[in-house]
Amino acid sequence: MKTAIKTICGRLRRCALALKAGRPGQAMTEVVLLFPIFLIIVFMTAKIFALLVLVQKLEIASYYAARRWQLESHLSADHVGWDDGTLKKDIEKNVRGYIGFDTPAVSKFLNLRDLKLDVVRTQVWNVVTLTVITNPAGVAMLCKYPKQAVCTAPYGAACMNGHDYLCQGGKQLEVIKYVPNRDRPIQFVLPGLK
Repeated sequence: MKTAIKTICGRLRRCALALKAGRPGQAMTEVVLLFPIFLIIVFMTAKIFALLVLVQKLEIASYYAARRWQLESHLSADHVGWDDGTLKKDIEKNVRGYIGFDTPAVSKFLNLRDLKLDVVRTQVWNVVTLTVITNPAGVAMLCKYPKQAVCTAPYGAACMNGHDYLCQGGKQLEVIKYVPNRDRPIQFVLPGLK
């Protein structure tokens, strides 16, 4: 790395001398040398930005899953099999498609490995939990140093989690939504007209 920086500094120095002397053709070499560094910075920024995109997609998908469960699940125990089987699988399929599991390019960009949708019924609330498990981000340059050296004071647990997300993968991003049981549109029936 020191050799590359020394080479770039030497080339920039020669470029400055050439421009002072009136020979503008020297700048092309610097563009060729600096362009890969620019691309590396753009790539690392995009991989970090992918985490922000994934968090936003998770929030939207969890709202969809919770609202759909709230409106289409049944209060009666007779329909629990349909709710846990057909309805839950359909919601999970739509959420997987929205987040990007079905598209290889999006799945690779967002570092997606697996998705889990869990619903816990209580007497008042349904707890809908959406969990996405990630792969390593694949930016080896950011993982060169151990996390104990990178995440020294004043950085704490957040730095450790970020380092694990980028370098090890297997991190779980989880969104929990609470939806009430009895807030679903019910068909109006006039008394005595059954």
